[in-house]
Amino acid sequence: MRPLAGVIGVDPGRSKAGYALLDPSGAVVTAGIELLDRLPARLNAIVAEHRVAAIALGCGTNAGPVKAALAGLGVPIHLTDEYETSRQARSLYFAEHPPRGWRRLIPLGLQVPSRPIDDYAAVLIGRRFLARDAEARPPR
Repeated sequence: MRPLAGVIGVDPGRSKAGYALLDPSGAVVTAGIELLDRLPARLNAIVAEHRVAAIALGCGTNAGPVKAALAGLGVPIHLTDEYETSRQARSLYFAEHPPRGWRRLIPLGLQVPSRPIDDYAAVLIGRRFLARDAEARPPR
């Protein structure tokens, strides 16, 4: 039996996109960053392996072409607000990867993550979708 259906958050960009498969509680199952031309194949592999109820696609940069590219996956795609996700992704990254050594002395606002953080933005987009979906459900 496959686990409960999750959601894939996608943070589209100009040349690459972050993605994150979240379980219904918002915990990250898998996440990564792919070039846009490889994204449909990568998400297709995730959909084949996991139960996916929806794709939460950030409605910012390049959302239209990415939505069209993902339409063939057979999973409902929901445009989701991605306001401030880049800034919040930075905070999430540093919460999971706190600076060590002398870098601890530098304020986080002055530091730059050591790698792209599109996947962290995708996590936040997916969590926003889950929160919005939970609010829309009638109480039991």
